[in-house]
Amino acid sequence: MNKIILMGRLTRDPEMRNTGSTTVCRYTLAVDRRFRRDGEPEADFFNCTAFGKSAEFAEKYFRQGTKILISGRIQSDNYTNKDGQKVYSWQVIVDDQEFAESKNAASTGSTPAQPRPDASNAGSGFVDIKDGIEEDLPFI
Repeated sequence: MNKIILMGRLTRDPEMRNTGSTTVCRYTLAVDRRFRRDGEPEADFFNCTAFGKSAEFAEKYFRQGTKILISGRIQSDNYTNKDGQKVYSWQVIVDDQEFAESKNAASTGSTPAQPRPDASNAGSGFVDIKDGIEEDLPFI
């Protein structure tokens, strides 16, 4: 099985090309490492390729800095360069992609898990629940 799931931010705006038979969109995703050692990078960078409707969606809605979640498969590419050396690379072929944060969170720099300190619950879609409600709930 070849399956990969990544969440990260786009390092640049996606680039779309039409090959005649299908639409291709490429972008790079920076994924933060959970654990870091001294002297190692804090993120890994993945070259991603989407085709067809997914490519058109990415080009239309994704921008540099957008936090997205993708799933797909890893594909190995290799070729011989003009100096006769074999070059190996990896890319993620995107099957599914979606936004990983709200538009407001992206524009303010906060994440859904860490709301802005001055933000109130008004209009957030969440309702304040009074203390002691556990006694009234039949399933606790």
